[in-house]
Amino acid sequence: MYLVTGATGNVGAEVVRTLLGMGAQVRALVREPGKVIVPAGAEAVSGDLNRPETLRSGLRGVRGMFLLPGYRDMAGVLEEAHKAGVEHVVQLSGRSAATEDMSNAITRYMVNTETALRASDLPWTIVRPSGFMSNTFEWAPTIKAGEVIRAPFADVPVAVIDPADIGAVVAHALVADGHQGRVYSLSGPEPLTPADRARILGEVLGRTLPFEAQPDAEARVEMSAAMPPEYVDAFFDFYVDGNLDESPVLPTVEQVIGRPPRTFEQWATAHAHAFRRS
Repeated sequence: MYLVTGATGNVGAEVVRTLLGMGAQVRALVREPGKVIVPAGAEAVSGDLNRPETLRSGLRGVRGMFLLPGYRDMAGVLEEAHKAGVEHVVQLSGRSAATEDMSNAITRYMVNTETALRASDLPWTIVRPSGFMSNTFEWAPTIKAGEVIRAPFADVPVAVIDPADIGAVVAHALVADGHQGRVYSLSGPEPLTPADRARILGEVLGRTLPFEAQPDAEARVEMSAAMPPEYVDAFFDFYVDGNLDESPVLPTVEQVIGRPPRTFEQWATAHAHAFRRS
């Protein structure tokens, strides 16, 4: 039995699907099981990662666990997993954790999560992906309305990765031997700027998608309305000050799962319906 946290999110849902495809039994952790739909074949269980004691029933009989980062009491979550007899935790982190820059709020919570896992009594694997292809869904309302896509950090190339590939790496790490104690940094197959993604998505949709680079000052105002200021500062530290480079293409996905990571064109083709006008 495997417990997947964030089971309805971009990565967690893919972990669930991949594990089910391998014939594994899966529990999908959600806060309110009756209000969300989990992939068919998975058992929805309730729990709140900010309240470790609520995980006990969901952890009963679990062999392996996929864990999201950044919750208030990661040590408490891991202690509950240890007491339940969990044999392996695969932890989602991020590429910036390698910098160990504790002045950056995003890096700090990734590093703190990794530190808690390493200090636990649990065997572990850490997965550090680059930016997600699925972030492109943010453009869907704009594209459907026929408006100009305006994106921040437009000159920054990122080797974006399909969350399905992250999920496949996580599932293989949970099910197969030889992954404990490993840190896997993941990327997609090519570095792309936002304009590159808009061009490729437009080709898939059979449309020209107009694109404009969003000025930094405007981006800061817009982002500040949606997230805490320390996270806005963190993104500007990454992509304006240049303290995170997610452009390198890494071989890890193929090394772990035996096939190359999917291209952005493949991702866009699979999700084209989300961007088409109804």
